[in-house]
Order: sequence, then C-alpha cells, then structure tokens
Amino acid sequence: MKTSKEDTSRPGRLSWLVRLGFGSGDLAQNLIYQTISMYLLFFYTDIYGLSPATAATMFLVVRLVDVLWDPLVGAFVDKHNPKWGKYRSYLVLAGLPLTVLAILCFWNPFGAGGSDMAKTAYAYVTYVGLSMLYTLVNVPYGALNSSLSRDTDEVTILTSVRMFMANVGGLAVSAGVPLLVALLAADAALPWKMALFMGLGSLPSFIFMPLVPAIKRRAGKKNMFYIFLSVAILGMAMLYIISRLGRVEDRLGWVYVAQFVKSTGVIVATGYMWALVPEVISYSEHATGKRIAGIVSALTGIFYKAGMALGGVVPGAVLAWTGYAAAAAEKSTLPASPSAWFVAMLVFALVGFALLVFCFSQTRERVVMDAAATEKVKVSDLWTEFLRNRPLRILAFFFITAFAMMSVGNAAGAYFMNALETQTPLAQEGIRWLVCVIPAILLAVAMLIISRYPLSDEAVEKINREIEEGKQGI
Repeated sequence: MKTSKEDTSRPGRLSWLVRLGFGSGDLAQNLIYQTISMYLLFFYTDIYGLSPATAATMFLVVRLVDVLWDPLVGAFVDKHNPKWGKYRSYLVLAGLPLTVLAILCFWNPFGAGGSDMAKTAYAYVTYVGLSMLYTLVNVPYGALNSSLSRDTDEVTILTSVRMFMANVGGLAVSAGVPLLVALLAADAALPWKMALFMGLGSLPSFIFMPLVPAIKRRAGKKNMFYIFLSVAILGMAMLYIISRLGRVEDRLGWVYVAQFVKSTGVIVATGYMWALVPEVISYSEHATGKRIAGIVSALTGIFYKAGMALGGVVPGAVLAWTGYAAAAAEKSTLPASPSAWFVAMLVFALVGFALLVFCFSQTRERVVMDAAATEKVKVSDLWTEFLRNRPLRILAFFFITAFAMMSVGNAAGAYFMNALETQTPLAQEGIRWLVCVIPAILLAVAMLIISRYPLSDEAVEKINREIEEGKQGI
C-alpha cells in the first residue's frame, strides 16, 4: 500500500493512508456521538435520575443553542486559516476539550444524593458544552472532505471509507458499551442479547458500505436511495409486527433478522448522503466563485442538528406521555452503576481523541479558498447560500428527516431490549413506535425529498471540470 499523500498518476486521487486517516476522524467522532445518541437518554432516565420530560426538554434546548452556534462556527472556520491547517487544526484544538466534556456527561458528581435542580443544572452545562465543542470538530471535519479532492469518484471513495469507519465506531459503541458497562459493574450478567441487537444496527456497514461505489454506478444515485430507504422501512415494519406477536425474548431470531434488514437500508441511505455535501459546495463555487466549505458544512450541521432536536425531544416526550418508569434493578438488562458508565465513557472518549490526532496527522487541505475570498466571508453568507443553492436546500431537508429518524431509533433501542414486557401496555406501544413506526414515517418523507435532488453525477463532473478550466485560464 502506498504511503504517499496522493497518487500523482491520477490527479485528484489520494493514497489509502490518507483515506484511512480521514475516515478515522469519523470513527473518533462516532465513539462520542453514538454513545450520546444511543445511551445518554437512557443514562439520564435510568441511572442519573432525570425524568423523561426533563431530559426531552434539555435535548430540545441544546439543539436550539446549536441553531445559533453552528452559523458562527461555519463563518469563523471559513474566515480563518490556523497554522496547522484551515480545517484539520480543529480536530486537535477542539477535540481535546470535547473529550473532557464527553466524559463529564456520564459522571454523576452527586452520588446517590443531589437535588433535582442541581442534577438538571449539571446536565445542562455538560451537555450544552459537549454539543458546542462537537460542532467545533464536526463542521471543519465536514469541510475537510471537500478540501481533499474535487474528483467525484475519489469523493465517493472517501465517503465510503468515512462511513465504513463511522460504523466501526457505531458497532464498538452499540455492542461494546453494554458489555463494557457490565464488565465494569463486576457483579452484572453480560447483556449479550442487547449487545447483539444494538450491534446489528452497525454490522451491515461492513458488508454494504464497501459496495456503495459499485451499487451507485449500477443503480444510479437516486435509485440507490430509493432501494435502501425502502429496505429500511421494510425492516421497521417487520420489527414492529414481530414485537406485537408476543415477548421479544421468545422471538429473538426474527428480531435480529428484522434489525439487520432495517439497519442495512438505514446505513447505506444515510451514509451516502454525506457524498452529496461536496457536490453542493462545488455547485456554489461554480455559481459564485467562492468555495465556502465551512459555511455549507455549518448549514448541513444546522439541519442535521434540527433533525437531532426533533429526534431528541420525541423519545423523552413519548416516554413521559406513555408513563415509562425505569425498570427495577433486578429486571434491568443494563447495570445501574454510575461509576461503570463513567469509566466506559472515559475509555471510548480517550480512544476517540487518539483517532482525531491520527486524522490530523494524515490529512492536508488541497482545495480551499484563497485569502481574498476568505476575507469576504460573513455569517449572513450562510442564509444567502441557503436561499440561492437549491441542491443545498433539498439536502438540508433530507438531513432533517434522516437525523430525526436516527435520533429517535437510536435512543429507543436500549429501551426496546431492556425488559420491554415489564412496562405497561401503553409504554410498550410507545417504545415500539419509537423504534419502528416514527422512523418509518420519517424515511418515507426522506424518500420524497431526495427525489427532488437535481444534481446528477454528470452535472457534478461538468461543474468541477468548468471550475478547474476557469482556474487554469486565470
């Protein structure tokens, strides 16, 4: 395997070391993001002691803060050129404090005591801080993708590598967190059934994400979305029907099959959407002459955070409305040891930071704005870009529905496999809707949205070719 920074015989192509280095950034972020997405709500309600309603409100407030924060970050990133790299610098500069806040989110400084007000205040401070720092890493990282190459095939490969490694992180978290927490709790039985169910949420990536470039070439970009969104909806319908037929424990084989089918569709459809971000950046550069990757990355960030806001508030609200109560310790699949959860997050966060450093070491920006264009970047460019860039608007709404779906489904998975039958019939049905029905509805909306996306591969290649020819003619 070559270790050079790029393949000079093929302009725009990168070495596998660079591709893996870039992908390690997403692996690192998912060790944190997926832990938050899958287990923080459960930690708050069943371990830390917040009510579902309080947690739901906090998740909404945090995302509203993001709506104000993300544009500032996007404009700041595009206007500045840190000496360690325009985008890659933030992997380290923001990555270290992000690691600290992630660990603190799973720390209970009050022990068995502490007032509800104090617990809520601490949760707000740590979660808001984590979310703001995650933006400081994620927005530049999103822009880094488009700065490495203009080649559409290379962008597809980068996205496939990125999503493959993101799902390595997802698998490590989904299956690893329950097992590690149980091991750290010492006297707890290992929750293999939950670990397998949660792990199947990421496992299909190892089969299908490497095949995405070939699938896209054969089926076409839009047809690929239609096929896999439909597969995801089918899996959700299967999971709902199976869980209504009796105890989940009695039908685990079929539950695992349905989870695998659902996850296959979700992983491919939501994984490839990141390859569309460099396309809308190039579309903007072709129309305006400015390559504002940070602004576009911040816009997509705002809308996927909007999706996460919707997805974050819905589970807590549904649990509160249906009267969910934390399972008794002797019936709970997951241990209720605060120290075990804290140490588990400590391990995942530190590994994540090491991977961010590796990503920083292997990537170099090759396609960025010049100094003159950088000086003209304003926060208002974000909304101006949104209004004039139709492909970006469509992608933004796709992000809302896709991330709302993932946030709802991910947060509900732990409840689905944690003594579901001990809940009241209404609470059981609420959890089924969170895992199956609401995500399926959102995916149907996502399919309608992506049908309006106007940029074919041929159009993107023409845009990039004209940009390069224009630069060469200057």
